[in-house]
Amino acid sequence: MSKNLSELSGRKGIFDNLFEKMGTASKGTGTPYLSDLDQLAKEFLMGKANTYGTTSFYDFMKPENKDKKVYICNGSACLCAGTQPSVKSSLEKRFIPDEIGHMTCLGRCHENAAFYLNGKNYSAKTENEILNIVDQNSNPKTDKFHIQANKAVLTLPFMGFKTHYDSLKSLLQKGPKEVLEEIKKSGLRGRGGAGFPMGFKLEACASEQSEQKFIICNADEGDPGAYSDRFILEQRPHSLLFGMLMAGFASGAEWGIIYIRAEYPEAVEIINLAIQELRDHQLLGKNILETGFNFDLKIIKAQGAYICGEETALINSIEGQRPEVRTRPPYPTTQGLFNKPTVVNNVETLAALHFILTEGGERYKSMGTQKSSGTKLMSLDSFFKKPGIYEVEMGTSLKEVLFDMAGGFKLPVKALHIGGPLGGIVPIEKITDLTVDFESFSKAGFLLGHASVICIPKDFPMIQYLEHLFEFASFESCGKCFPCRLGTKRAHELLHKTTTSDYKISRELFDDLLSTLEQGSLCAHGGGIPLPAKNALQYFENELKNHFEN
Repeated sequence: MSKNLSELSGRKGIFDNLFEKMGTASKGTGTPYLSDLDQLAKEFLMGKANTYGTTSFYDFMKPENKDKKVYICNGSACLCAGTQPSVKSSLEKRFIPDEIGHMTCLGRCHENAAFYLNGKNYSAKTENEILNIVDQNSNPKTDKFHIQANKAVLTLPFMGFKTHYDSLKSLLQKGPKEVLEEIKKSGLRGRGGAGFPMGFKLEACASEQSEQKFIICNADEGDPGAYSDRFILEQRPHSLLFGMLMAGFASGAEWGIIYIRAEYPEAVEIINLAIQELRDHQLLGKNILETGFNFDLKIIKAQGAYICGEETALINSIEGQRPEVRTRPPYPTTQGLFNKPTVVNNVETLAALHFILTEGGERYKSMGTQKSSGTKLMSLDSFFKKPGIYEVEMGTSLKEVLFDMAGGFKLPVKALHIGGPLGGIVPIEKITDLTVDFESFSKAGFLLGHASVICIPKDFPMIQYLEHLFEFASFESCGKCFPCRLGTKRAHELLHKTTTSDYKISRELFDDLLSTLEQGSLCAHGGGIPLPAKNALQYFENELKNHFEN
C-alpha cells in the first residue's frame, strides 16, 4: 500500500472518485482507452502505471473484457447443478464466443441457469426462454425464493418508512456512547465470515482523533452460493441504511460508502432509490433532525474482483489502487480509506443494528448461544426442496434447518460446501453433529462463514470439485503474496493434470502445498482455501485415492 497514493486519491473527496471514473471510462467497450487512463492519472496526480495496473486487474475493466456483451455464471452452485453448458450453447446462437464472458455467482443459486445481459441478471432453463430474453430483453420468470425464519430479525417485514425510522431521533439524542454500548451489549459478531465483534471495531474507530472517518458497507458478496446480502440489499434496503447511519453515529464517522458488487445490478438501483428516500426526508446531510449529526452516503459500484471482499483490498479498490491486501497493522480503524479511521462491515452485520437499537441489545443477546448471539441468514441452493433464504437462531441444529425447514434434498447429495469457497466440505453424515454457530463449525473442523450451502451431488466427482475450487482461488488471488499467488495455481495445475490424465499427485507434496498456503498467505484467501481440500481428503479418501500416490 502507498500512503501517498491514498492521499492523492482522497484529495478530491468521496464524490469525485478515481475508481468510479475508471468504471465510467469502461462503459460501452468494456475496458477504458489508454488515453482515458492517461487523463485520469494526470487528474489525480498519479503515474500512468497506477491507473493501467488497477483497471487491468478487474474482470469488467481489463482489456480481455473488451466487447463482451453477455456473461454466464460459473459459480459453484450452477456448476453442481449442471445447467450452464446448455445456457452457453443457447447464447452462442445469438453471440460469437468473443462476446461471451463469465461472472462468478450472480446470486441465483436457488434456481441456477444464470446469466447477465444489458445490466440485468436472468435465470432461464430452456433455449426458447433464453433466446426470448436476448431478443426481447424481458424475463418470463420472476426472481423469487422461499423465505423462512425460526426467529425473525432480518426477515421481519418492512413496516413503512416512517415506522422504520421512528426511533432515529431519540437514538441520536441519547448520544454516540450510549448507542455504542447498546451495540456492544448485543454481542453482535461480523456476519461476513470472520465473526469479529462489531462493537470492538466501532469503539476502536470512535477513540481515534481525526477530522474525517468512514463507515464502509462491504456489499461485495462474492462467495459462490451466498445470496443473503442480496436479499437484504434488494428486499430490506432500509435495514442496511439505518445500520449505516447508526454505525456512523457510534463511531464518529460522517461518511458512509456502500460498495456493491457489479454482479448485483438490481441491488445498485434499489439502494440508490432508498438513499434518495432518505434525502427526501432530510435524513442525510448536515445536522440531521437538528441533532448536530452529519452523515452522507455514497454508492461505489464494484467491477468484478472476489478479493475485494477482504476489507483492506476493498479499501484499496475504492481509492483506485490495485485491490491487493494490505499488511496489518495498521488496522483500518486506525488507518483505512484515504489513511483515515475506517470501519468495514458486511450487509447482514449492519442490517442487524435496526433490531438491536429498537428492541435492545439485551434482547438480541438473549437469542443464540453464549458466544454466537442473535440470528444468521443462510442461503440454500436449488438441490433443496425449498431453496431460499433461512433466518435461524444461532445454535439451531443444522439438521433442523436442512430437513425440517427446507424439506431435504431433491436428489441424492454426498456433501455440503458451507461458508463459501474457503468454507468446509461437510459430508452428509456430519450434519447431525453441527449447530449453526461459529463455535460448532470450528470445533468440528469446518467454517460457518457466510452460511451459504452448496450441495455436491452424489454423482459429481469430488476431484473435479476441488479442481474447480483451486481454479477459482488462483484466478481471484490478488497476487500480493507468493504463497497464495503461486500455491493456488500449482494446486490447480496438479488437480487439472490428474483429472485429465492418469497422473497421480504426490500426497506429501500436496499436503506441503496446503500447509504453505495456510501458514504463509497474507490473508484468508490463500490461508482458507486449504480447508475444503483437507476436508475432502479426510472424508472422501476412498473416492480420491486413485488420484493420489501413497
